[in-house]
Amino acid sequence: MSANRPTAGPVRLLQLEGVFDVPAAQRVTRALAEGAVDEAVHLDLTHVREFHDFGVAFLAQALAARPRHVVVRGLRQHHLRLLRYLRIDTAGVDLGAETEAA
Repeated sequence: MSANRPTAGPVRLLQLEGVFDVPAAQRVTRALAEGAVDEAVHLDLTHVREFHDFGVAFLAQALAARPRHVVVRGLRQHHLRLLRYLRIDTAGVDLGAETEAA
């Protein structure tokens, strides 16, 4: 994941809400695969009410496959730790004011 920095082109916004489980992570993976490699993507998870660890692990695989130009917003501390355990750079993760530390 890249750090929050301005991009030259348009930014695609992916917003999710509800439950972030493996099927939701698979939808994110497909959406990331559909975009251009150099396209900036902001993944907004601030409205997700429930995270499944397996969904976050699946997300980690998608981020590892496309490590640049993706900014994730709305993960909890627990999920940031999980991403770091899976050797994913969390520099582009913005916890956001709305999320709670877990």
